[in-house]
Amino acid sequence: MPDSSLDLVWQPAWPAPVRTMLAQHRRGQGDPTWALDGETVWRAVRTPEGPATLRVAPLDPEGEVRAAAWGPGARWALDSVPGLLGGLDDLSGFEPTGEALLAAVRRLPHWRLGRSGVLWEALAPSILEQKVTSQEAFGGFRRMVQRFGDQAPGPGAELGLRLQPSPARVRRIASWEWLQCGVDGARSATMVRAATVAESLQRRLEVDPAELDAALRSVPGIGVWTSAEVRSRAAGDADAVSFGDYHLASQVGWAVARTDFTDAQLAEHLEPWRPHRGRVATLLRIAGPHRPRHGPRMAPRTHLPVRGR
Repeated sequence: MPDSSLDLVWQPAWPAPVRTMLAQHRRGQGDPTWALDGETVWRAVRTPEGPATLRVAPLDPEGEVRAAAWGPGARWALDSVPGLLGGLDDLSGFEPTGEALLAAVRRLPHWRLGRSGVLWEALAPSILEQKVTSQEAFGGFRRMVQRFGDQAPGPGAELGLRLQPSPARVRRIASWEWLQCGVDGARSATMVRAATVAESLQRRLEVDPAELDAALRSVPGIGVWTSAEVRSRAAGDADAVSFGDYHLASQVGWAVARTDFTDAQLAEHLEPWRPHRGRVATLLRIAGPHRPRHGPRMAPRTHLPVRGR
């Protein structure tokens, strides 16, 4: 029954920071697939076994994580919780060195790299985030989900949670409807191509990360940046680095050398940490020294016929 929940109690081997770990899957403040009730996180997930609403409470005094899920994909969603919270993250071989990285690890001693296990959930919004401002990307994602997604099962509906549109639904979105969501033709075309092979890509999620990277980048419009964003979130690939990111190279450069890096300099700096390059870049980005803000932010484009901003 849709209103009946399945429950999970899981005790991680470390004090897992639930909200921090799950925040990597949130796409902006207005993400319709994500809600926060105190420190408890709610997510609407389109799992390989069907839609689900997932509720994950923070670590309790006994060191346990308590989760509940509703919908056809409830069991799958609950089984994914340890992975979401970093329980499958392999830290072997990771040796932090250097003042900036050691300081970042001290600031986030319990941070782990999580994996959702749902490739499309990571791929669709990553495509919408290609070469645009965060404001434009998150707005387009929000409008797409609200217009073409489905209501989340169980109590997720009462919270207003919605599921991302399925690949099949994305393939049917007309070009003018994409424009009304604020998504230009290049990104919408990539979305449709990716939706056509989404099931095949999902099956490759458990293969070698290099093979998954090659499969993702075989889709026209998906490059190094998008592949890395997807592999990091969906597969927990600790070596996935988002080269080509608008901010990452400069953020890492500032953290370690107080100067902006180019992508080439970023690659050179991260190379000694292979296969943990993505882990190092992420730690330095979220917990390293931040470059002071100077000058205006990138302005979003205004020529697309967006409705319902």
